[in-house]
Amino acid sequence: MAQLVSNGPLPEHIAIIMDGNGRWAKKRGRTRVHGHKNGVHAVRDVTEACAELGIPNLTLYTFSTENWSRPLTEVNALMQLLIKALKKETATFHDNNIRLRAIGDVGHLPKACQEELEEVIEDTSGYSRMTMTLALSYSGRWEITEAMKHLARRVSDSELTVEDIDQELISDSLSTSYMPDPDLLIRTGGEYRVSNFLLWQLAYTELHFSAQLWPDFRRNDLFEAIRDFQSRERRFGSVDVSV
Repeated sequence: MAQLVSNGPLPEHIAIIMDGNGRWAKKRGRTRVHGHKNGVHAVRDVTEACAELGIPNLTLYTFSTENWSRPLTEVNALMQLLIKALKKETATFHDNNIRLRAIGDVGHLPKACQEELEEVIEDTSGYSRMTMTLALSYSGRWEITEAMKHLARRVSDSELTVEDIDQELISDSLSTSYMPDPDLLIRTGGEYRVSNFLLWQLAYTELHFSAQLWPDFRRNDLFEAIRDFQSRERRFGSVDVSV
Protein backbone atom coordinates (compact mmCIF):
# COMPACT_ATOMS: atom_id res chain seq x y z
CA MET A 1 0.00 0.00 0.00
CA ALA A 2 2.66 2.53 1.06
CA GLN A 3 4.59 2.10 -2.21
CA LEU A 4 1.59 3.43 -4.14
CA VAL A 5 2.19 6.91 -2.74
CA SER A 6 5.50 8.75 -2.56
CA ASN A 7 7.72 9.03 0.48
CA GLY A 8 6.30 12.43 1.38
CA PRO A 9 4.09 13.12 4.39
CA LEU A 10 0.58 11.67 4.44
CA PRO A 11 -2.39 13.93 5.18
CA GLU A 12 -3.63 13.78 8.75
CA HIS A 13 -7.11 14.62 7.52
CA ILE A 14 -8.69 14.07 4.10
CA ALA A 15 -12.07 15.62 3.30
CA ILE A 16 -14.04 14.59 0.21
CA ILE A 17 -16.89 16.21 -1.70
CA MET A 18 -18.47 13.18 -3.36
CA ASP A 19 -19.86 14.69 -6.56
CA GLY A 20 -21.19 13.12 -9.74
CA ASN A 21 -23.67 10.43 -8.68
CA GLY A 22 -26.51 11.95 -10.69
CA ARG A 23 -24.45 12.48 -13.84
CA TRP A 24 -23.06 8.93 -13.55
CA ALA A 25 -26.61 7.55 -13.51
CA LYS A 26 -27.80 9.83 -16.34
CA LYS A 27 -25.02 8.53 -18.61
CA ARG A 28 -26.48 5.06 -18.08
CA GLY A 29 -30.08 6.08 -18.56
CA ARG A 30 -30.89 5.41 -14.91
CA THR A 31 -32.36 7.48 -12.09
CA ARG A 32 -30.23 9.66 -9.82
CA VAL A 33 -30.96 7.27 -6.96
CA HIS A 34 -29.19 4.52 -8.91
CA GLY A 35 -26.09 6.73 -8.93
CA HIS A 36 -26.31 7.30 -5.18
CA LYS A 37 -26.56 3.54 -4.58
CA ASN A 38 -23.44 2.89 -6.64
CA GLY A 39 -21.60 5.68 -4.83
CA VAL A 40 -21.62 3.51 -1.70
CA HIS A 41 -19.04 1.22 -3.33
CA ALA A 42 -16.66 4.15 -3.69
CA VAL A 43 -17.18 5.08 -0.04
CA ARG A 44 -16.22 1.58 1.09
CA ASP A 45 -13.11 1.35 -1.10
CA VAL A 46 -11.81 4.81 -0.18
CA THR A 47 -12.53 4.30 3.52
CA GLU A 48 -10.66 1.01 3.63
CA ALA A 49 -7.74 2.47 1.65
CA CYS A 50 -7.44 5.44 4.04
CA ALA A 51 -7.45 3.11 7.02
CA GLU A 52 -4.78 0.91 5.46
CA LEU A 53 -2.60 3.94 4.68
CA GLY A 54 -2.90 5.18 8.25
CA ILE A 55 -4.91 8.35 7.54
CA PRO A 56 -6.29 9.33 10.99
CA ASN A 57 -9.27 11.38 9.78
CA LEU A 58 -11.62 11.10 6.82
CA THR A 59 -14.62 13.41 6.37
CA LEU A 60 -17.25 12.83 3.68
CA TYR A 61 -19.72 15.48 2.51
CA THR A 62 -22.73 13.19 2.49
CA PHE A 63 -25.82 15.45 2.51
CA SER A 64 -25.84 19.24 2.56
CA THR A 65 -28.50 21.55 3.96
CA GLU A 66 -29.11 22.65 0.36
CA ASN A 67 -29.89 19.04 -0.61
CA TRP A 68 -33.19 19.27 1.27
CA SER A 69 -34.48 21.33 -1.69
CA ARG A 70 -34.15 18.36 -4.05
CA PRO A 71 -37.30 16.48 -5.15
CA LEU A 72 -38.97 14.73 -2.22
CA THR A 73 -38.69 11.32 -3.86
CA GLU A 74 -34.92 11.69 -4.16
CA VAL A 75 -34.53 12.96 -0.58
CA ASN A 76 -36.62 10.07 0.79
CA ALA A 77 -34.59 7.58 -1.24
CA LEU A 78 -31.35 9.11 0.04
CA MET A 79 -32.54 8.79 3.65
CA GLN A 80 -33.46 5.14 3.11
CA LEU A 81 -30.11 4.55 1.43
CA LEU A 82 -28.33 6.12 4.40
CA ILE A 83 -30.03 3.71 6.80
CA LYS A 84 -29.21 0.69 4.62
CA ALA A 85 -25.61 1.82 4.11
CA LEU A 86 -25.05 2.33 7.83
CA LYS A 87 -26.40 -1.14 8.58
CA LYS A 88 -24.36 -2.78 5.83
CA GLU A 89 -21.12 -0.89 6.38
CA THR A 90 -20.99 -1.43 10.14
CA ALA A 91 -18.93 -4.54 9.41
CA THR A 92 -16.39 -2.36 7.55
CA PHE A 93 -16.04 -0.15 10.63
CA HIS A 94 -15.54 -3.16 12.91
CA ASP A 95 -13.10 -4.94 10.57
CA ASN A 96 -10.97 -1.81 10.15
CA ASN A 97 -11.14 -0.36 13.69
CA ILE A 98 -12.89 2.78 12.39
CA ARG A 99 -14.82 5.18 14.58
CA LEU A 100 -17.87 6.85 13.03
CA ARG A 101 -18.91 10.40 13.89
CA ALA A 102 -21.27 12.93 12.32
CA ILE A 103 -21.46 16.71 11.96
CA GLY A 104 -24.35 18.87 10.84
CA ASP A 105 -27.96 19.49 11.79
CA VAL A 106 -28.56 15.76 12.33
CA GLY A 107 -31.67 16.52 14.37
CA HIS A 108 -33.29 17.45 11.05
CA LEU A 109 -32.86 13.90 9.73
CA PRO A 110 -35.78 11.45 9.87
CA LYS A 111 -36.06 9.69 13.23
CA ALA A 112 -35.09 6.31 11.78
CA CYS A 113 -31.90 7.80 10.32
CA GLN A 114 -31.02 9.45 13.61
CA GLU A 115 -31.50 6.20 15.51
CA GLU A 116 -29.39 4.13 13.11
CA LEU A 117 -26.68 6.79 13.06
CA GLU A 118 -26.58 7.02 16.86
CA GLU A 119 -26.38 3.22 17.13
CA VAL A 120 -23.38 2.92 14.80
CA ILE A 121 -21.64 5.89 16.43
CA GLU A 122 -22.08 4.26 19.84
CA ASP A 123 -20.99 0.81 18.60
CA THR A 124 -17.76 2.20 17.11
CA SER A 125 -16.94 4.77 19.80
CA GLY A 126 -14.02 2.74 21.14
CA TYR A 127 -12.19 2.38 17.84
CA SER A 128 -9.04 4.40 17.23
CA ARG A 129 -7.42 3.47 13.90
CA MET A 130 -9.32 6.15 11.99
CA THR A 131 -12.21 8.53 12.56
CA MET A 132 -14.66 8.72 9.69
CA THR A 133 -17.01 11.70 9.87
CA LEU A 134 -20.20 12.03 7.84
CA ALA A 135 -21.33 15.59 7.14
CA LEU A 136 -25.12 15.24 7.18
CA SER A 137 -27.60 18.09 6.77
CA TYR A 138 -24.46 20.19 6.89
CA SER A 139 -23.19 23.44 5.42
CA GLY A 140 -20.24 25.60 6.35
CA ARG A 141 -22.35 28.72 6.76
CA TRP A 142 -24.81 26.86 9.00
CA GLU A 143 -21.94 25.61 11.16
CA ILE A 144 -20.35 29.07 11.52
CA THR A 145 -23.74 30.61 12.29
CA GLU A 146 -24.35 28.05 15.04
CA ALA A 147 -20.87 28.71 16.47
CA MET A 148 -21.55 32.46 16.55
CA LYS A 149 -24.85 31.88 18.35
CA HIS A 150 -23.05 29.71 20.89
CA LEU A 151 -20.39 32.36 21.54
CA ALA A 152 -23.02 35.11 21.73
CA ARG A 153 -24.87 33.16 24.41
CA ARG A 154 -21.66 32.73 26.37
CA VAL A 155 -21.01 36.47 26.21
CA SER A 156 -24.61 37.15 27.25
CA ASP A 157 -24.20 34.78 30.20
CA SER A 158 -20.94 36.54 31.19
CA GLU A 159 -18.91 33.37 30.64
CA LEU A 160 -16.55 35.34 28.41
CA THR A 161 -16.11 38.80 26.93
CA VAL A 162 -16.05 39.89 23.29
CA GLU A 163 -12.30 40.44 23.64
CA ASP A 164 -11.88 36.74 24.57
CA ILE A 165 -13.08 35.65 21.14
CA ASP A 166 -10.20 34.71 18.86
CA GLN A 167 -9.61 32.24 16.04
CA GLU A 168 -8.80 29.39 18.42
CA LEU A 169 -12.04 29.90 20.37
CA ILE A 170 -14.06 29.98 17.14
CA SER A 171 -12.41 26.75 15.99
CA ASP A 172 -13.20 25.16 19.34
CA SER A 173 -16.85 26.21 18.95
CA LEU A 174 -17.28 24.43 15.61
CA SER A 175 -18.64 20.90 15.28
CA THR A 176 -15.23 19.78 13.95
CA SER A 177 -13.35 20.78 17.11
CA TYR A 178 -12.36 17.14 17.73
CA MET A 179 -10.37 16.87 14.50
CA PRO A 180 -7.56 18.82 12.80
CA ASP A 181 -8.37 20.99 9.81
CA PRO A 182 -8.20 19.07 6.51
CA ASP A 183 -4.79 18.84 4.89
CA LEU A 184 -6.32 17.69 1.63
CA LEU A 185 -9.74 18.29 0.08
CA ILE A 186 -10.74 16.08 -2.83
CA ARG A 187 -13.69 16.96 -5.03
CA THR A 188 -14.81 14.48 -7.68
CA GLY A 189 -16.97 15.05 -10.74
CA GLY A 190 -14.83 17.68 -12.46
CA GLU A 191 -16.32 20.68 -10.64
CA TYR A 192 -14.10 23.41 -9.15
CA ARG A 193 -15.83 24.76 -6.05
CA VAL A 194 -16.12 23.92 -2.34
CA SER A 195 -19.94 24.09 -2.18
CA ASN A 196 -20.33 25.46 1.34
CA PHE A 197 -18.21 22.69 2.87
CA LEU A 198 -15.93 23.29 5.88
CA LEU A 199 -15.53 26.96 4.98
CA TRP A 200 -13.62 27.92 8.13
CA GLN A 201 -11.49 24.78 8.18
CA LEU A 202 -10.32 24.94 4.55
CA ALA A 203 -8.26 28.13 5.00
CA TYR A 204 -4.95 26.39 4.22
CA THR A 205 -6.15 23.09 2.80
CA GLU A 206 -4.63 21.75 -0.42
CA LEU A 207 -7.35 21.22 -3.05
CA HIS A 208 -7.43 18.36 -5.55
CA PHE A 209 -10.11 18.17 -8.24
CA SER A 210 -10.75 14.83 -9.92
CA ALA A 211 -12.63 14.36 -13.18
CA GLN A 212 -13.89 10.98 -11.97
CA LEU A 213 -17.57 10.83 -11.14
CA TRP A 214 -17.92 9.60 -7.56
CA PRO A 215 -19.27 6.08 -8.30
CA ASP A 216 -16.13 5.46 -10.41
CA PHE A 217 -13.70 6.90 -7.84
CA ARG A 218 -11.46 4.22 -6.35
CA ARG A 219 -8.34 3.92 -4.22
CA ASN A 220 -6.02 4.49 -7.19
CA ASP A 221 -7.69 7.88 -7.67
CA LEU A 222 -7.19 8.51 -3.96
CA PHE A 223 -3.51 7.65 -4.29
CA GLU A 224 -3.22 10.08 -7.20
CA ALA A 225 -4.69 12.84 -5.04
CA ILE A 226 -2.29 12.03 -2.20
CA ARG A 227 0.71 12.06 -4.55
CA ASP A 228 -0.47 15.46 -5.80
CA PHE A 229 -0.65 16.64 -2.17
CA GLN A 230 2.86 15.34 -1.48
CA SER A 231 4.27 17.25 -4.45
CA ARG A 232 3.24 20.61 -3.01
CA GLU A 233 5.11 22.91 -0.65
CA ARG A 234 2.81 23.98 2.15
CA ARG A 235 3.70 27.45 3.46
CA PHE A 236 0.52 28.45 5.34
CA GLY A 237 0.84 32.05 4.18
CA SER A 238 4.60 32.40 4.79
CA VAL A 239 7.38 32.55 2.20
CA ASP A 240 10.55 30.57 1.61
CA VAL A 241 13.26 33.06 2.56
CA SER A 242 15.93 30.94 0.87
CA VAL A 243 14.50 31.71 -2.58
